[in-house]
Amino acid sequence: MVPPTASDSSVDTSSRVEALFSGPPAVEIEPIDAARGSFLARAFAFPNPVNEFAARSTAGIVVVLSCMVLALGLATGAGWGLWVIAAGFWLRVAGGPRYSPVGRLAVHVIAPRLGKARLVAGPPKRFAQGIGAFVSTAAVVLYVLGLAPAAWAALAVLIVAASLEAFAGFCLGCWIFGRLQLAGLVPASVCEACSDIALRSKDRTAR
Repeated sequence: MVPPTASDSSVDTSSRVEALFSGPPAVEIEPIDAARGSFLARAFAFPNPVNEFAARSTAGIVVVLSCMVLALGLATGAGWGLWVIAAGFWLRVAGGPRYSPVGRLAVHVIAPRLGKARLVAGPPKRFAQGIGAFVSTAAVVLYVLGLAPAAWAALAVLIVAASLEAFAGFCLGCWIFGRLQLAGLVPASVCEACSDIALRSKDRTAR
């Protein structure tokens, strides 16, 4: 066997993750530690790694649903759709696609038709879903308080962020997660692969 060389460190972390966790795209990727830990830990485990195609498909569905809710709200003033959007985000924060109909559709129906799974780290995706949950919940609260224009504005921000991921492959929440890791506000242990990427990126910038 040829011993590892210094050039091995230049291999992209996402490629190493994909090599370790590659599998048929039609099979849902389960949390690595799902079989261990307490019942609550298993019930609220988030997949790691995740199929980026599934994440982008989920974002695309969110864009479509949110646009429908926004159009309905502007036309009729109805805000019940905001509750649906917020509930969907909280379900995905709780357990990825396990509890979310939108997530299930993305993982089992859409993503397998887009090609071989492209695996990425799960923690940044969960963080991004958490931001979506916060913004969508804020929209609900604003609507309940009678501030409908502000609620629709918050939903529009959500549409823009989800569109960036769905159509451009840029996950705003993941980007924020990376910046927080660089600042030391997110421990490296939360996502070792992300920390490796962030540190190498910081090193290149310093040069």
